[in-house]
Amino acid sequence: MQKPIVRALVVDDDHAWQDILSEILSDAGLVVETASNLDAASALVRSRSHRMAVVDLSLDPEDPHNQDGLSVLDSIRRQDPGCIAVLLTGFATVELAVSALKTYGAYTCLQKELFQRRHFREIVNKILTSAPLLAGSPFSLPLESSARPGSESFESEPPQSAGQVLVVEDDAGWRSILFELLRDAAYPVRLCASYGEALGCLRREKFRLAVIDLSLSGESDWSPDPDQRGLEGYRLLEDTQAQGIPTIVVSGVQAPLEIERAYREKGVFAFLEKQSFDRHTFLKTVRAARALTRSEDELESLTGRELEILLLLAQGSTNPEIATRLFISVNTVKRHLKSIFQKLDIHTRSAAAAKAAGLSPRQE
Repeated sequence: MQKPIVRALVVDDDHAWQDILSEILSDAGLVVETASNLDAASALVRSRSHRMAVVDLSLDPEDPHNQDGLSVLDSIRRQDPGCIAVLLTGFATVELAVSALKTYGAYTCLQKELFQRRHFREIVNKILTSAPLLAGSPFSLPLESSARPGSESFESEPPQSAGQVLVVEDDAGWRSILFELLRDAAYPVRLCASYGEALGCLRREKFRLAVIDLSLSGESDWSPDPDQRGLEGYRLLEDTQAQGIPTIVVSGVQAPLEIERAYREKGVFAFLEKQSFDRHTFLKTVRAARALTRSEDELESLTGRELEILLLLAQGSTNPEIATRLFISVNTVKRHLKSIFQKLDIHTRSAAAAKAAGLSPRQE
């Protein structure tokens, strides 16, 4: 599956600074676009969305008091609200920093004379792993329930619903994003914020899909030694794998070895990186994963007697043989078969046998 393009915007009239910032952002996997003045920056903001932007305060080398960067921040706030902006300046004041943060919605304000590559990389990583805003909700994430995280259950069906999706994420912003996407797609959702809460839900309830973050302790610094890392997410993958629940990982972890491990050892259905999260890709992946269990959902609509008849039919039994085996009349068998065909949306005995493939001798 091709990764979506994630863009960053660098606005600075100094080409040396453009090169420095572009290099760091490119190393983080972003496609970088640059602008040297207000007009060029405004045109880029209007033309396409960006995941983040780094904007210099002064964009006119001839005017030491120029503050066109604030106009760029305002344009981003109004026209690309999902973009997270960082203000970069050579002469910051406390009043200016407060204005950039509160009035123009900047993520932070950095001084050029104190700029450190390592610190900037940390900021970039935090921005890329933060929950992206959804279209239609430009300035705030959907509010969550006031109940404790483990009790949040935003479902349109009973808790034991066969179609329920388990979401395990310790970041409130990401929980809200995933819930909103799944809710709008009409999936019942159970939200959990920790390993313990999720494990309890897995032991008590039935799920047809799980969406799990690997790191549930808020730690982003992963040691090379697996024994020294917070492996709560991996432990949950063991449970979903054992229960045959298709699982999608949505995580800030980017190490190839960790991604390979999730696929190879834990059998995850898909691994989506938060840094390049795309809601359309997520929903497409959810639909594909749910298709794996759709036939099981259909079978659960059958009564116990209908399941017995379906199993015998799959074994090649005729209607009279089924009637004899279950001590019922042939007409009763026909009536049950009609109901089975309607519930499974099929028309032939061979199709019914195919639906029963892999079904255990007795489904409760």
